[in-house]
Amino acid sequence: MSSTKVSVFDLEGKEKEKIDTGTIFTVAFRPDIIKRTVLASRRNRQIAFGVDPQAGKRTTAESWGAGRGAARVARVKGSRTHSASRGALNPFVVGGRQTHPPEGKQNFTEKVNKKEKIIAKKSAISATADATLVESRGHIIEEIQSLPLIVTNDFESLKKTQEVQIALNNLGLAFDIAKAKRRNSQIRPGKGKRRGRKYKSGKSVLIVIGTDLGIRDASKNIPGVDVVIVDHLNTEHLAPGTHAGRLTVWTKSAIEYLREAELAS
Repeated sequence: MSSTKVSVFDLEGKEKEKIDTGTIFTVAFRPDIIKRTVLASRRNRQIAFGVDPQAGKRTTAESWGAGRGAARVARVKGSRTHSASRGALNPFVVGGRQTHPPEGKQNFTEKVNKKEKIIAKKSAISATADATLVESRGHIIEEIQSLPLIVTNDFESLKKTQEVQIALNNLGLAFDIAKAKRRNSQIRPGKGKRRGRKYKSGKSVLIVIGTDLGIRDASKNIPGVDVVIVDHLNTEHLAPGTHAGRLTVWTKSAIEYLREAELAS
């Protein structure tokens, strides 16, 4: 089994040591399985929607039928008043119920084989070390010294946003974060902007950690930056929108966790 030595950088962007990453970043790229896994993850979060099954039907009004010299709309009992304005059963009158409304019975769940999920995750992890794939997602990596980008465990203990920003700038990620910030200021076209998603949200750096010692709260206000504990890492974190090759910062403890999982499997 082949292994690879990768540089580990400190918070100042200087190389501190080299560690063995094993075969974590040498798995074959499988965009087909990655796409299927991410889409299934998104569909499993989708909530069914529909109208109340009794909408427009809560009335005792009935049509008189033919032969009364009156339209066959539902009418209030004991009078000629039609109940269209009260949610009549007839869908073809003003104020009536919908003709074929969504029923809220949709089943959006989509299953993916366990082995396919494992392959997709490993492939997406490996893609973070491929400069071509990272650039194809639109990330700016000219100032990054090497991929995969691994930092010391001191990174997990940062508790202030300014400290995190300085560390990311030292690692050569300033331009990519600035790009995400510009994108987040763009107003979305269409109806989405009046449905709680007025601004687009760009994806920048993903920070994968072994233990959260304050880095998550310190990073939440940096545009496009996401922090995830390696134990909770999934394919969608690594391949937003089904596109693998996200610019990722790994801490040394996260790599050690993946190495132990690799050796145990």
